[in-house]
Amino acid sequence: MNKFKTSENSYWRNLLTRSALVIVSVIIIVWFLPRNSGPQFRYDVGKPWMYGSLIAKFDFPIYKTDEAIKAEQDSLLNQLEPYYNFKENVEKEQIAKFYEKYKDGIPGLSKDYVTTIIDRLHRLYQAGIMNQSDYSKNFKDSTSFVRVVSGKTVTSVPINCIYSTMAAYEQLFMDEKLGAQRQILQKCNLNEYLTPNLTYDKERSETEIADVVSSVAIASGMVLTGQKIIDRGEIVDEHTFRVLSSFEREMVRRSANSSEVSSTIAGQALFVGIIMILFTLYIALFRKDYFDKPRSLMMLYALITIFPILVSLMMEHNVLSVYVLPFAIVPIFIRVFMDSRTAFISHVVMTLICAAAVKYQYEFIIIQLVAGLVAIYSLRELSQRAQLFKTAILVTLASCAVYFALQLMQDNSILTMDHSMYKHFIANGVMLLFAYPLMLVVEKMFGFISNVTLIELSNTSKDLLRKMSEVAPGTFQHSIMVGNLAAAISDKIDAKTQLVRTGALYHDIGKIQNPAFFTENQAGVNPLNKMDRKAAAQIIISHVTEGLKLADKYDLPTEIKDFITTHHGLGKTKYFYISYKNEHPKEKIDESVFSYAGPNPFTREQAILMMADTVEAASRSLSDYTEESISNLVNTLIDGQVNDGYYTDCPITFHDINVAKQVLIERLKVIYHTRISYPELKKSK
Repeated sequence: MNKFKTSENSYWRNLLTRSALVIVSVIIIVWFLPRNSGPQFRYDVGKPWMYGSLIAKFDFPIYKTDEAIKAEQDSLLNQLEPYYNFKENVEKEQIAKFYEKYKDGIPGLSKDYVTTIIDRLHRLYQAGIMNQSDYSKNFKDSTSFVRVVSGKTVTSVPINCIYSTMAAYEQLFMDEKLGAQRQILQKCNLNEYLTPNLTYDKERSETEIADVVSSVAIASGMVLTGQKIIDRGEIVDEHTFRVLSSFEREMVRRSANSSEVSSTIAGQALFVGIIMILFTLYIALFRKDYFDKPRSLMMLYALITIFPILVSLMMEHNVLSVYVLPFAIVPIFIRVFMDSRTAFISHVVMTLICAAAVKYQYEFIIIQLVAGLVAIYSLRELSQRAQLFKTAILVTLASCAVYFALQLMQDNSILTMDHSMYKHFIANGVMLLFAYPLMLVVEKMFGFISNVTLIELSNTSKDLLRKMSEVAPGTFQHSIMVGNLAAAISDKIDAKTQLVRTGALYHDIGKIQNPAFFTENQAGVNPLNKMDRKAAAQIIISHVTEGLKLADKYDLPTEIKDFITTHHGLGKTKYFYISYKNEHPKEKIDESVFSYAGPNPFTREQAILMMADTVEAASRSLSDYTEESISNLVNTLIDGQVNDGYYTDCPITFHDINVAKQVLIERLKVIYHTRISYPELKKSK
């Protein structure tokens, strides 16, 4: 009863967890989706209107394009006269400073030169002096004006009547009397007495700019209720394009009230919810192994959610094109870590949700579906970097080809087609190459393992494997043999070959700690023979726990650790168990002392490794390697494991087990060079 209640509680807990995952995903996606309302039309200048007759249902202005508004504003701003404040005290201060220094005259010149210079300085200051940067900015041409504010009087003054500090200095020496004595006067540093007395009035000028900008009308003309905008088949010209854009803009403005926004959100939530529920049902009905693993579900929903968010943000802020985003990364990751069918379904779901945020939905869906299919077909198994490069090229070419086909369906002339999209597809292909480094992020975040990582772990020059080859060479050779046998079985029954091969290399790493206690590393002397049976059994069993310690130390993935714990399952060290039982026939034996902690294999790959490990180790003890002896050994060992229930927790079938037997028999025959017995020639009587 308690077991049933626990199972029921677990069922409802799992149901609530998965429901919450779906709801949270829907909320996040809908939160970011743009709030577009009203009909979504596709139209371009020079193309025919593909929809029915469009009649205005309300009055609306024909908005100017942003470029037109900007051009008008720039034109008016070019005519704008900036304000400058005239400071009278600057002249008094600078002339007083000059007179104070040269009141006794300028060395080498008569005293009347001081009066002449003061007069010329007065004229320059009365005309007005600006700093050099302001003067350059305002002097667009000789007809430019500035407004000079003096007290309560504002006067428009031509810029060519005003001096910059540099021009004022040169103007001094354009005087005949002063120019003749330039060499002497230059020693007086007259530029020190030429300070700008016209300063920029920021407040008045910016107010004027704001008034000018706001004076530009954002619309030119009106469309009245009942007026025909365009009819089916008519060519969209630039004016009609503006009218259609204005119509859509007005629709968005009018739908800004809370009731219509709520309706839009409700529709988006319903749309996304239906698609996500259908996807969840697919996982629950057809991929229950993923449905039961939280990490698998988390990865699927995270990948499906992130791209609609990115698309929504790009559409809202009008940055780049959504076709730059490498959508094919999603089916690539799911194909590498899961399977092709789930990869395609996930890609379809993601594409349909993203389509809710884009404008040209038909074109977007077709291109992305083809790109996803090509990515899945071209990347059946990722084991090299070059494969991803090839996939990126094929996805780019496929996207370009489909877009070209869609254009051919709409345009008869290749010359009039829009070719700007192809650069976006190329950028998409480049972005797709980031799948390789991102794969490591996905592995670490969700606890998966890719073939690339498995191949890296299989490198025998890795620290742990190299150490095993040096410290326990017999175990190392045994692991390689088991890996080859297990991989051969895996190929035949369509299991994960690279995973089982890598798992086989590491399944006995615990033997590194005490290599001399294991027969494959011994040279005729077995120290276990002199030990108590229980102690000997514990040393043999400890290679599993020691293996796990090393796996943690070297940060091996969980999938590899599972091979270490399951390759003996819940089995016993039969040699020591039977020996101890024979030596103590009347004693009640604690079987846990002679048993491995397990668990039994729970994946097909772990079951394959158990078979290959058991058979390879036992085959060394055969006295005669014949087809019959090998067949009897393989059948006896594996049938015994089946009868002992070692494979009841994993999804391996009887057909798979029979195939595994045949592969092991054939491989062992080749390894041990079995030959048929030739008949003897009978002598004739």
